[in-house]
Amino acid sequence: MAQTLVNIRMDAELKRNMEAVCRDLGMNMTTAFTIFAKKMSRERRIPFEVSVDPFYSSANIAHLESIVTDVKNGTAKFQEHALIEADA
Repeated sequence: MAQTLVNIRMDAELKRNMEAVCRDLGMNMTTAFTIFAKKMSRERRIPFEVSVDPFYSSANIAHLESIVTDVKNGTAKFQEHALIEADA
């Protein structure tokens, strides 16, 4: 089968992290992308769930912008609340 060259641009840290995971799995990035391409071609879909972080939803961004506006205008209402412990 004829081979072709595909260039992919990504953040340097993302590349290092992906190379490390591939190494742990005993493969290189070319093999990982080939697996992805074959699965996507066979299933005719992205082979994993793709979703958006709800933090960046338009509704949440609008809410955060309104809070910033209130703080800048001096109309923000701050309330004391109990400390919320997060599991480590």
